[in-house]
Amino acid sequence: MNFALVSRLLSVVMVILALAFATCYAVTLLLDTGSEEPVTSNAFLFSIAISIVAALGLYFIGRKASSRFFRREALSIIGLGWILSSLVGCVPYLLITPEIGIAGAIFESVSGLTTTGASVLTNLEELPKSLLFWRSLSQWIGGMGVVVFFVAILGFLGAGAKLLYSNEASGSTSEFEESRVQSTILKLIYIYAGLSVACAIAYRLAGMNWFDSICHMFATVASGGFSTRSGSIMDFHSPAIEMVGIVFMILAAISFPLILSMLYGRWNRVKSNTELIGFFLILGLSVVTIAGVIIIDGTDQNLLHSLRSSTFQTVSIMTTTGFASEDFAQWSALPQSLLLVLMVIGGCSGSTAGGIKVNRLIVALRLCALTIERSFRSRVVRQVRMNNRVLSEQATQDIVMYLILTGVIFLFSVQLASLFETNFQMGTNLSAVHACFFNIGPGFAEVGPTETYAPFHTRTKLLLSLLMIMGRLELYAILALFAPSLWRSLD
Repeated sequence: MNFALVSRLLSVVMVILALAFATCYAVTLLLDTGSEEPVTSNAFLFSIAISIVAALGLYFIGRKASSRFFRREALSIIGLGWILSSLVGCVPYLLITPEIGIAGAIFESVSGLTTTGASVLTNLEELPKSLLFWRSLSQWIGGMGVVVFFVAILGFLGAGAKLLYSNEASGSTSEFEESRVQSTILKLIYIYAGLSVACAIAYRLAGMNWFDSICHMFATVASGGFSTRSGSIMDFHSPAIEMVGIVFMILAAISFPLILSMLYGRWNRVKSNTELIGFFLILGLSVVTIAGVIIIDGTDQNLLHSLRSSTFQTVSIMTTTGFASEDFAQWSALPQSLLLVLMVIGGCSGSTAGGIKVNRLIVALRLCALTIERSFRSRVVRQVRMNNRVLSEQATQDIVMYLILTGVIFLFSVQLASLFETNFQMGTNLSAVHACFFNIGPGFAEVGPTETYAPFHTRTKLLLSLLMIMGRLELYAILALFAPSLWRSLD
């Protein structure tokens, strides 16, 4: 392990956080009023100081680092980067809202940076605007982190770019030619920034004020879900705002390299993208099914309103954003169970969305069909294809192992949560683990869209925080940290 290099690159993460806290400090001076202004200004100044000291310390340790960069350095930087960011990011919550405790502050910080959107805070309208801004900004940074870290900002040191992207996308890395990694990264960042600007303007034109527009933009393009209102999007009572949210949540859940192909006019690549077709097919069928059921069972007799609410909630859940335009916890069993499935599936690879990703689902279904066929045609030889490309045996095996590992961790975590939370019914514990592990945010039962995670015990909040990071980083970057062989020094 090249510890010095890892330290030096982690210092960059701390610098980014310092800049983010400085922005929040500016918001404090502009928007916070009365007795809250000294508290918030001191909190963010202290956060800036911690970030700068950490950055200087980490850089000093790694100032003479060699540029040897391999898989274990990549995984270490990603895993440690998110953990360190979450710990430093909890400082404003701890200083401004001390009543939530250390575990609550860590939970809120992790939820923001992993773009999960679960919260322990109540009465958001009474919180300082600078803290609301930090909640939303942290999600935007987290969404950028997924795009940048996984798509290869660390690739400036070599082949790590394609390595990191392949871990995130679980498929082909042909979108990136190694010789042009840096320029491709910049283009993806431009796309993210462009979507952000367009989304903020669209929310403003739809009726939000500038503060709400910017905060909700941060959460939308990051597939995050934090809102400035306790009732989320439903508090605005605006079809126009919901429509803006639908459009940009979908765009954020599409593979960013594929959006880049669209901008270049490479429509053949778009038309042949199996994952994109599957994403819209699942989304469309789910919208129609949920709308039909809530009309038939009498939940909503208004056809247009049913289509509007089912479309928004289906998009919000499948993209793992987690905004709420309705209290979907009050819907009947079938729509709720369908939303649970969509929470697991998530969006497309290479996007800001969470979940197992549509491409893994498609590959898993094709492998199941192939296995069934081989049960009565043992000599059949077929290749699994994605996006008109044949997947290697190693790629399909990696997907199967990832899904198995995900299932094992999920089931084990439900047991732990049930052990910790004896006062809650099993459905609440299962929903909490489900919503946090797959980076959704709101769930069902006692963690529904109008509830918070505040009642959970300290150990449960820390467990859910770890699950949020694991779900965001697709397991390996965190699990690898517990492998002793990862920490062996360079020869």
